Amino acid sequence: MDHDLHMDHIIRSPKDIGHVLRQARKAGGLSQADLAAKAGLWQRTVSTLETGAADARLETLFDLLAALDLELQVVPRSRTDPDSFADLF
Repeated sequence: MDHDLHMDHIIRSPKDIGHVLRQARKAGGLSQADLAAKAGLWQRTVSTLETGAADARLETLFDLLAALDLELQVVPRSRTDPDSFADLF
């Protein structure tokens, strides 16, 4: 598996989660169609999430995380440059 997947990822936007999903899928040697079948979703849905769609359903996200054997952990936000907050919008 990809070395980078053993590290924590800071996710602050839909694009961030999409990047992590794509990275995990590729590290697992899965195509979008493979992952979609494993998660019970359409390939188009996987593609949409990987590109950072902001309107994804939480249930869909959790289906993909489970299919990739990943979990979501919520922690207090790290202190970063105040301008980075503006990048969220």
